[in-house]
Amino acid sequence: MSYVQIGLQIVLMFFVLVTLHEWGHFYFAKRAGILVREFAIGFGPKLVSFRRNETKYTLRLLPIGGFVRMAGEDPEIVEVTKGQTIGLTIENGQVTHIYLDKLDQRSDIILGEVAEIDMERELFVELAAEGDKIRYPIHPQAMLVARGQETQIAPWDRQFNSKPVRKRAMAIFAGPLMNFILAFVLFLTFMFLNGKPVNVTIGEIVPGSPAEAAELQAGDVIVRVNGETIGIERDRIMTLISENAGQPMTWIIERDQEQLQKVVTPRTEDSQGALVGVTLAFGTQGISLGEALPGAWDNMVMATEQILTGFKMLLFGQFTFDDLGGPVRIVEVSGEYAAAGIAPMVFWSALLSLYLGIFNLLPIPALDGSRLVFLGIEAIRRKPVDPNRESLVHFIGFAMLMLLMIAVTYNDIVRLIKG
Repeated sequence: MSYVQIGLQIVLMFFVLVTLHEWGHFYFAKRAGILVREFAIGFGPKLVSFRRNETKYTLRLLPIGGFVRMAGEDPEIVEVTKGQTIGLTIENGQVTHIYLDKLDQRSDIILGEVAEIDMERELFVELAAEGDKIRYPIHPQAMLVARGQETQIAPWDRQFNSKPVRKRAMAIFAGPLMNFILAFVLFLTFMFLNGKPVNVTIGEIVPGSPAEAAELQAGDVIVRVNGETIGIERDRIMTLISENAGQPMTWIIERDQEQLQKVVTPRTEDSQGALVGVTLAFGTQGISLGEALPGAWDNMVMATEQILTGFKMLLFGQFTFDDLGGPVRIVEVSGEYAAAGIAPMVFWSALLSLYLGIFNLLPIPALDGSRLVFLGIEAIRRKPVDPNRESLVHFIGFAMLMLLMIAVTYNDIVRLIKG
């Protein structure tokens, strides 16, 4: 497989994992009636941007995640204050555009000083001009225009914090949920691609090894070893080899639908123990949906346990910094799986999707888990946490995560240079 193909597979994998995660947030936010300002893949400067309906879709420079920006989730950036001179565009009796700058360059607008304005609940603006005050109703989708940017207003009923806790929690949890669903689908796909193991076969023969001396061949099916039926017990073969170092072993193998008897004497290696010089693989056959579903679930449960064990070891300091890997290491390992074939790549993608879902549910500031913690506190107190304080917590957490990512990325690069 060429480097271009491997690279395209890795890019596609990350794009699907991140996009589906953010789509989960997006879909359930829209279902709850929340105004979604931006659906972004990546962070940093914009590479591609377009608007459809109320949402701006952007592809950003740094492919290390994504975000869905919901109205009211963080304090709004654009504000209009009393005494400020603004310009209005009126259509069908309602304000459709509110201009905050370059007023002398705009034509066909109504100019005035803001006497009163409410863009959240009552939706009106009152202008003072030449001693009179005139009130204008504001359209629920009116645009604020400043510095060449248009920002749609967010009435209170379109803001994140106006919705019940359960709907907000679902909009946050939906991102990891999509990753869990994708992981299961990928594990299921892997089961169909990989098939069901039915026997143990010989993969490769090491030149000059006891296996070559015994005239074993790649593709031979191992039926019995020392009278013991093997079936799909690959680990049992390894145990028998270790127990019979230097002792002749009787192997019954099947080749071209004929059973043959071979005598193999394991050789002891100083650092590796007893070896016969073969790699072992599974012979497989097609699998039904009824067999694939529990197999996919078992793989997902096993992977979840391993991921949680890793987090536990990290929490209790059983990892060194060199054990951690960042984006560079993930890309490196992804390349190895992509080169190994479509089935290993699908399995690796399932693991990453599962990891992304679990990691995002950790109660770390800036992650989905932390936002769910704040919603849980609100549900218990029956009173929301101060949005400014919550935003500060998430900002600090995001900054710390970025510093950690920079550190592990530097470590990955040094490790690559050193080989």
